[in-house]
Amino acid sequence: MDHLFLNVLNVVLPVLICAGIGYCLALIKAPFDNKVIGGIVSRVGYPTLIISHLSTTTIAIDTFLDVMTAAALAIAGFGVLGFVALKAMRLPVRAFLTPLMHSNVGNIGLPITLLALGDAGMAYAMGFVVVVLISIFTIGMWIPAGEFSPRKIATSPIIYAVTLSLILMATGYSLPQPIAKSFDILGGLSIPLMLLTLGHTLATLRIKRLGLAVVLTLLHLVMAVAISSALVWVFGFTGAERGAFILCCLMPSSVATYLFIDQHMPEYGPDVAGFILVSTLTTIVVLPVALSYWI
Repeated sequence: MDHLFLNVLNVVLPVLICAGIGYCLALIKAPFDNKVIGGIVSRVGYPTLIISHLSTTTIAIDTFLDVMTAAALAIAGFGVLGFVALKAMRLPVRAFLTPLMHSNVGNIGLPITLLALGDAGMAYAMGFVVVVLISIFTIGMWIPAGEFSPRKIATSPIIYAVTLSLILMATGYSLPQPIAKSFDILGGLSIPLMLLTLGHTLATLRIKRLGLAVVLTLLHLVMAVAISSALVWVFGFTGAERGAFILCCLMPSSVATYLFIDQHMPEYGPDVAGFILVSTLTTIVVLPVALSYWI
């Protein structure tokens, strides 16, 4: 048991340490522009990370598409269950549905999956990340804004990165070596930068009602267990594929969603911030249990 717990700590602690450094940067008021870094990661880091990892993976494209389909169904499940729960609790759907639907698979899910399950798990998790990123920057923006904007989809670099990656996976072709190496370097920026951003953002969030944050965190966790269990059974996921999918579902609420709420419904920003912070801290307990007894 001690050996197992030590292995779990070896997976979780590097992520927490990197996020902790970002937290410390905020405490000492070091120059740190979340908007600039977020733009670099979303326009350069994630697209190149997707291409560099998926174009060289040995996972069959049909299996990868299964993961993406399951991820889309998971987000839809979070959306439906979250909508019903928010209505029952008489909370504004526009303010809380986006953070309930979208998990932090980019900041925490990818490094956790890579450390716990290796490159195979990372490739499966990437399928989940692709769907979540597309959803965050489309549906996740539309719900709090109260408007539909297909232009955001057409101009998203992630869409084109996914398309190119699927073509390379289907045809067996690879990028020229200089381009592939460049994408490896640029894609390698994503995870450390986003972990630093996670810590920095958590340090600067304004928290209001802690009790509501705890309730929403428990709701998100219950939905994650139910949805991941159901979809793993439906799709017959096993091994690294199963582990990666469960881990992605268990991730806390995405930090990126706070920006949309703060922009369009600022009166609920502190409540959403509290939910994100509490759900992220809960991961410290949830992940060791999941890695030890479920995955």
